[in-house]
Amino acid sequence: MVYLFVGGDPLSKDIKLAKIKEEFLTPDTQDFNLDVIYAKETDLRNLQEKVLTLPVKAKKRIIVVKDAHCLKDDMREFIFKFAGQKNSSTILILDIAQINRRDEFVNRISRYAEVSRFRDTLKADTFSLSRQIEARRLDYALRTLNQLLEDGEKPERIIGGLRYAWAKGNVYSAEAKKKLKALLNCDIDIKTGRLRPDFALEKLVIKLCSLGRS
Repeated sequence: MVYLFVGGDPLSKDIKLAKIKEEFLTPDTQDFNLDVIYAKETDLRNLQEKVLTLPVKAKKRIIVVKDAHCLKDDMREFIFKFAGQKNSSTILILDIAQINRRDEFVNRISRYAEVSRFRDTLKADTFSLSRQIEARRLDYALRTLNQLLEDGEKPERIIGGLRYAWAKGNVYSAEAKKKLKALLNCDIDIKTGRLRPDFALEKLVIKLCSLGRS
């Protein structure tokens, strides 16, 4: 059984997940039969191990794959084969923030999955990213960044957009200086090839969201 969660409302997704857990798992078996993995941080072997493991003292186990649009090709093919099976003991939940109509994986897996759509996120741009950073909402900021990159926005334009968004503030404050330094370091990391652009930008967003916290 495959579920496809689409949208950027984590609270509603958590409520839906809770209902699925309540239907298929008992409280005393959840720790053994529920795994949450992130597509960027896993590989085919780990995914197969999670999906093919038999449930413990239960009829089902649940695997949640976050940012499923980032799955690599070999993992996507494995999921296609899994989705075609019947009477599997594993419930696979694929969680993505927004459907990219050009992503053939999402289009294909939708034919096998029960699709749940949640509140759509606002169109991603550098101004919405800067607002998420200002609000210290790291999860939303990273989702916005990922959407910008998926939409083809160039890293240098993202950095420039953040710099422009903050240009009207007090550029001489201690926090503003830290922001500018973080932007400069990110730009250097990308141009020198020290880090992949997506990793450098994720590092930047995490750094910026931490500024001002004790």
